[in-house]
Parts: sequence; structure tokens; C-alpha cells
Amino acid sequence: MKVHGLLLLDKPLGLSSNTALQKVKRLLGADKAGHGGTLDPMASGVLPLMFGEACKLAGAALTHDKAYEAEVCFGITTATDDVEGEVISRSDSRPTREALLAALPRFMGVIQQVPPVYSALKVGGKAMYRHAREGAPVAAQPREVRVDVIELLDFDGERARLRIECGSGTYIRSIARDLGAALGCGAHLSGLRRTRVGQYRVQDAVTLDALLAEGPTAAQSHLHGLLALVAGWSQAELTDEQARRFAQGQAVPWQTPTNPNADLSSSPAGPAIDAPEGQVAVLHAGRLAGLARQVPQPDGSVRLAPLRVIVPD
Repeated sequence: MKVHGLLLLDKPLGLSSNTALQKVKRLLGADKAGHGGTLDPMASGVLPLMFGEACKLAGAALTHDKAYEAEVCFGITTATDDVEGEVISRSDSRPTREALLAALPRFMGVIQQVPPVYSALKVGGKAMYRHAREGAPVAAQPREVRVDVIELLDFDGERARLRIECGSGTYIRSIARDLGAALGCGAHLSGLRRTRVGQYRVQDAVTLDALLAEGPTAAQSHLHGLLALVAGWSQAELTDEQARRFAQGQAVPWQTPTNPNADLSSSPAGPAIDAPEGQVAVLHAGRLAGLARQVPQPDGSVRLAPLRVIVPD
């Protein structure tokens, strides 16, 4: 039996996102798998895992905003800007609570941010962390990112715990590094837990230990099906002939759009993915047939051009 759908995993500390994904993939016996939004081994929290044809929805999932609880340790800078890197410098200076609160607002809104030297961004066709590991680190150009919330939850004079809500592509390690620089004492990210990806909340995720203890059959009960993932999208129901043409990569006319309110009462995570602008979920015979892009025509009509074709079992 083919496995298709999304599972919300509460990734544990100490595992890479890919290692956690492969463990669940083997447990479910899935042929194809992917994840939305990488978490470093030193981080825990919600990690959307997609299996089978759900992998074709991963691009939409990756654009979601995210929320974190981050721990920042002051007085120490590291090569990776987090707790796993080699220590570069130490300082006896520590910020006061008042200075810390005064510094946080400068990291709010649309800001310029330099990604960490050890990151997966590519420079010259090679990931930055590979350049760094080869002894030739390169600096990335500043990028525009968005931080909606940065709130101090706790501070003991050495470490601060922050709640951060931000747009996709924001590096929390860079915020920790730059906050330490702004306060004149240096800092690194000493702990990180992702609490939300889009509408996917960590409290709705299942732990890896629980999945492994339950076994393959019970683990499949945590999967959200393909139709649930596009429940909030504009949807187009195709005829048999339109479905055949769509599967062959041909655009088809869009009649009256629908946006049914799917019953997600059995799915407390509210798994639906937000539709990218101009995209439509294409249905046929009660199943998701693919994703399409709206193409306006000179006569005012709209055609649906295939973006992703979902292959039936």
C-alpha cells in the first residue's frame, strides 16, 4: 500500500531533520519522503514530514512563517553562531535586563541580516558550510528578512529566553549573534525549539519515541491525507476528459471555482496548507489530481495550467 500524506513530527534534540525523516519513512514503509523547513540537530520542535505525492506540496509548505523559543547565551561567540561551534571569543561583560529590552526592538520588522557562515546557502554553487569546513569560509551578502515578534520571556543575567515569530528564511542564529554584538558582549544561540510552522503547532505534533513505540499501523493514523492539505484552496473539479488532458500536462478551462469547507474535525492539527497566490487545487473523482496555475485568457476566461500532477496509485 502506497503512503501519501503529511505527518507533524516533534523532532527531538540530537538528530538532523533528514535522520528523523528517514526513521519515520522506514517505519511507514513510504517510497518517497521530504520535510518542510530544516531544523538543526541542536534544535527541537515541529517538523512537517511529507510522504508520497504529498511531497509535491512541500514548496507551498516551505513558505510559511515560523515561531520559535530561543535561548541566547551572552559572553561567548562561536564559529557557527550556536552552541555546537568552536568558541571564538569570550567576554566578562553581560547586559543588564534594561539594556537587553532596549536592544530587542532593532530586530523587529523588515531587517537586513547576514546568514551564518555555517549555513546551507550556496555561494559559487557550494553550500557555505562546505566552504567553511574546507578552511575557506565565505561571507554571504545581507538579506532582507522579516521579524514580527521578538519578546523576552526570561533572563537570568547570563542567558535570555526569547519568543520569536518571523518570516521564512530568517536565521535565529544570526539574531543571537547580532544581539550579542549590539550589546557589546557577544552571544550565541544555546537552545532552540520551533513551536509553529504556518498553522502547524508543536502541541499537535507526535514525538519520534511515540511513533516508534506505536508501530507502523498505529503510526499511519497520524497521517493527514492529500485532500485535507488543500482544504482551504480554491478547487476545480475536472471531468474525465479534462483529467486525462491535465495529467498529460495540458491546460484545461476553469469553470465555476469551488472552495468547499472540508470537515477537519478529525484532524486537530488543522493541516491545510495555505495556497500560494494564483494556485488552484485540481480534483477528479474524489481525489487530488494536482496543482494548477491560473492563466487568464484574452476573452476573460481562465485556464488551469498544470504545476504538479498527482499520480494515482
